[in-house]
Amino acid sequence: MIRSPAPRAADPAELIERYLSHLEGERGLAHNSVLAYGRDLRRYRDHLARRGLRSLHDVDEATLGEFAAALRSGDDEHPPLAAASVARMLVAVRSLHRFAASEGEVDEDVSQPVRPPAPPRRLPKALTVDQVTAVLAAAAGPDSAESDDLGQRVRRLRSAALLELLYGTGARISEAVGLDIDDLDLGGNPSVRLHGKGGRDRVVPLGRCAVAALSAYLTRGRPALVTPASGAAVFLSRRGGRLSRQSAWSALRAAAEAAGVDGVSPHVLRHSFATHLLDGGADIRVVQELLGHASVRTTQIYTMVTVDRLREVYAAAHPRALAG
Repeated sequence: MIRSPAPRAADPAELIERYLSHLEGERGLAHNSVLAYGRDLRRYRDHLARRGLRSLHDVDEATLGEFAAALRSGDDEHPPLAAASVARMLVAVRSLHRFAASEGEVDEDVSQPVRPPAPPRRLPKALTVDQVTAVLAAAAGPDSAESDDLGQRVRRLRSAALLELLYGTGARISEAVGLDIDDLDLGGNPSVRLHGKGGRDRVVPLGRCAVAALSAYLTRGRPALVTPASGAAVFLSRRGGRLSRQSAWSALRAAAEAAGVDGVSPHVLRHSFATHLLDGGADIRVVQELLGHASVRTTQIYTMVTVDRLREVYAAAHPRALAG
């Protein structure tokens, strides 16, 4: 009589490490994304261990429901999580179970019926045009800035170029600091090639203000920062290396504080870019391409912002809305 082989232990800890290696080595996920998956999945591993579940064979749909409830209620070591954070963790857990099933470690994917909670839909914040203008002006500095020392002038030129690029193209902060000289075309039809998520590149036009700020930085600012190790990076640190995301964030924060505008971040500039385009009559498909969104559904949330603004204007200005 031929006996079928005994099922493997499906040890959660061992499977998690294999899955993380799969994400980074075979699926090519960014290192930071793999770290985030690891944090979420190790919390799931600890949850199973506290309940005496040593194998994924012992997990069922109810177990996953208990885990979601535990995340929402919190415990002595962890505060309660918002719906969006619970949803993120359940996505990681479901992907682990799907991987275990595909590898033949378990007979079925018990997580398939489980649906993450839908987080409340939040409208992205957008600055007004006047607020953005004030932040960009603060980055460039006053007209008397020529009296500053060389280091201050270079930082102002770099900040102005960086912020004009972020707002003028809707670039993510990682896309901006990752630019190389060859990605810029400041000629007759100025544009920039942005290297987006998932290896998707896109070419975005550059407006007059962004071209002027970038040209000034490249001719009068960047040469003062260049070292033999600088390579082709557009935005350089004071030591000559590629500018970090943290330093770029600091430049924006300093400009916002100087302008007296609260709640500014690189992503808020990106939201403002999209919202102002739609307010100006741009087609949503064009905005989708400019932002580098894989799906127009991601871009549609910006239309809610503009509809809210139209509703406010209507309520304040239309005679029949005012009558009562």
